[in-house]
Amino acid sequence: MVTTRQEQILTTAATLFAERGFHGVSVHDIGAACGISGPALYRHFAGKDAVLSEMLVGISRTLRSGGRTRVAEASDLKDALDALVAFHIDFALTNPALIVVQEREWTNLDDASRAEVRALQLDYVDTWVEVLRTLRPELDQRTARAAVQATFGLLNSTPHSARISADAMAELLTQMARRALLG
Repeated sequence: MVTTRQEQILTTAATLFAERGFHGVSVHDIGAACGISGPALYRHFAGKDAVLSEMLVGISRTLRSGGRTRVAEASDLKDALDALVAFHIDFALTNPALIVVQEREWTNLDDASRAEVRALQLDYVDTWVEVLRTLRPELDQRTARAAVQATFGLLNSTPHSARISADAMAELLTQMARRALLG
């Protein structure tokens, strides 16, 4: 798979931000890790803040559109919930650095980017909530949202979990998420 220089910068920066924190990484560090000079990074991004913004807005867009697609393609609501769980687990297991950066660094976003990330995240949560409330009509909106967000906490804990094989971890998380959401 061919990646663009921007994608390479975002992937590299995610790893560095996850390892050292946003403030522990310079533009020069990102450039060096990508095999370019720090100033060359400015051809692709306005600066380190813009890298973080594109990273977190981008993953939020990916999750929202991926969630919507899974629901639209599902044959029924149970299938939709299973597809959402599988999609999120795959994302969490294949993008641990992004999960860490999202968790720790989102407060470093500028106000506009933070608002955009928050709106995208809430839309993604609402996709899950709509499916869950249809499957479990006894849940009110607030309870369903709390259940979904707690499930995200479980699924997003993977970068901090003791590692077993990816397949075994995916199966464990799938079982736990289903139990958490469906009772």
